[in-house]
Amino acid sequence: MKKSLKLLLLVLIPVMSISLVVMFSLSGCRRAEEITDKQEEEALDESETEEIAEEITTESKIAFTSDRDGNMEIYIMNVDGSEQTRLTDNPARDEYPSFSPDGSKIAFLSNRDENFEIYVMDYDGSSQVNLTNNPATNNFSPCFSPDGSKIAFVSLRDGNYEIYIMNADGSEQTRLTDNSAKDSGPCFSPDGSKIVFESDQTPNTGCCGEIYVMNADGSEQIRLTDNLAKGPCFSPDGSKIAFEFPEWNGFEIYIMDVDGSSQVNLTNSEYADGLPCFSPDGSKIAFESCRDENDYEIYIMNVNGSGQTRLTYSPGYDGDPCFSH
Repeated sequence: MKKSLKLLLLVLIPVMSISLVVMFSLSGCRRAEEITDKQEEEALDESETEEIAEEITTESKIAFTSDRDGNMEIYIMNVDGSEQTRLTDNPARDEYPSFSPDGSKIAFLSNRDENFEIYVMDYDGSSQVNLTNNPATNNFSPCFSPDGSKIAFVSLRDGNYEIYIMNADGSEQTRLTDNSAKDSGPCFSPDGSKIVFESDQTPNTGCCGEIYVMNADGSEQIRLTDNLAKGPCFSPDGSKIAFEFPEWNGFEIYIMDVDGSSQVNLTNSEYADGLPCFSPDGSKIAFESCRDENDYEIYIMNVNGSGQTRLTYSPGYDGDPCFSH
């Protein structure tokens, strides 16, 4: 009996010791657990991201914003999430990148000159130039026209959020919208004839405005949604608009026809999803999401909402994805 008990103790003591070590590890080293989970997720997602890379032209890139190095900077990566490279490096906030149609330039937002201005740089981060150069006000949300000759943006220079347009070198800055509402988030149609945007010109008590579309000269503004929406983006063929819609659990990515009909929820997640951007061939949509109980990360999915795959694994914020064309 004593011999049996001794043998039992010899087995149980090491097991109990290991259990205690595991308990303390789990309670005191959650970061290590997150890294392990991250490695497992990366392994699981590897085949999916390889498929994504095969389906989208190899020349395509995704520019995005990240604070992984302690400050908001512009980064670039392959469409499968590989080769994430930092492009900007200064104490200011650099955000909201927008590729030129030929992929040679990236417009972005920065407050390095004390107020927010629209800058442009080469795709490798060199030759950074202030385009708006208006120290009296803030400027936001740059978006290139399809031919690369113009940039639409938002400015507070006239005391209200309005949409403006300028030449790609910053010259001839012209106001397109003129009302007491907040107009923001402009995005050109593929043929350059239209601009879709968000506006709260119709009074509501929600968290955002509605989606409108107008001619590229600011005329014929037409409301497309009637239930709160923001962050619109045209599909490459001009037949669809992706946007954010507020659900009970946060924003979801929706898609609709260009006349505002046939609105469909693509993400259907329990956490906030936002800032959709179509791939050049229109088969994919990149977006940001906080679904992994982390800060925002960048995901990609098929245009029908299937195959939602995580691309970034940063301890901080990764968002504002934008495909090169």
